Amino acid sequence: MASTSPDLTARPIGVFDSGIGGLTVARAVNRVLPHERLIYFGDTAHLPYGDKSTAAIQAYSVKICDLLLKQQCKVILIACNSASAAAYELVREYVGSKARVLNVIDPIVAHVGQQYAGRTVGLIGTKQTVNSNVYRKKIDDLDAGVQLQSLATPLLAPMIEEGFFENNISDNIIQAYLTNPVLEGIDALVLGCTHYPLIKRQIAEFYQGQTEVLDASDVVALHVQRYLAEHNLAAAPGGTTPVHHFYVSDFTRSFEDSTRIFFGQEVHLEHYPLWE
Repeated sequence: MASTSPDLTARPIGVFDSGIGGLTVARAVNRVLPHERLIYFGDTAHLPYGDKSTAAIQAYSVKICDLLLKQQCKVILIACNSASAAAYELVREYVGSKARVLNVIDPIVAHVGQQYAGRTVGLIGTKQTVNSNVYRKKIDDLDAGVQLQSLATPLLAPMIEEGFFENNISDNIIQAYLTNPVLEGIDALVLGCTHYPLIKRQIAEFYQGQTEVLDASDVVALHVQRYLAEHNLAAAPGGTTPVHHFYVSDFTRSFEDSTRIFFGQEVHLEHYPLWE
């Protein structure tokens, strides 16, 4: 395989989401790839993508990619299930050879196919993700005999955005969703929204070890790590810790506060309006 020029490996990884939920993916990527510099864009002016039309999500995604390409990103990771479902093919075509494009759906589908062949797996996510049927189509294409049971759980993402987790209110909402007959008899549950890792512990407590809770952010991070290695794109380990950049299309103090929770460390948000 041809070796990659050093300047390409030193370029950042671009990560984008409809808001700050994708920071759970960025955090997982940062954990397994501490030498990689991240450029994060949260389209907070247009969240949530879960109830937007496909055309709108595609328009936002293309605009965000313009910014990430300007920042010389070598890889663009769509860290949003709704955008991965609605815009991945279009974004890949739009970006062309300027960067590699990855999404959060394909790695988890591959993982489910390998680990749960012939078994029943549950999925929770936004209306857009569940109604798009993208997971079902991709899992059926694997022909691994996986029975997928999907449930839209639209209250969970806004609840987490507002900081309502690890308390009685969130416990009640989570329980109301997880006791839905659709999710009966599942061997594993896919957290099909990047917000949900923040309530993984509560979900795991509900299942008491009877059902495996699959945190897509960890699976995606390992996929990115493998992808960089296979394509000779991994940054060389350096002495200095990379400085990440975080942009949002609409700035509020609450986002800055929540960003710390989602990313797990102090973060400075820069305001970057998409349409000006």
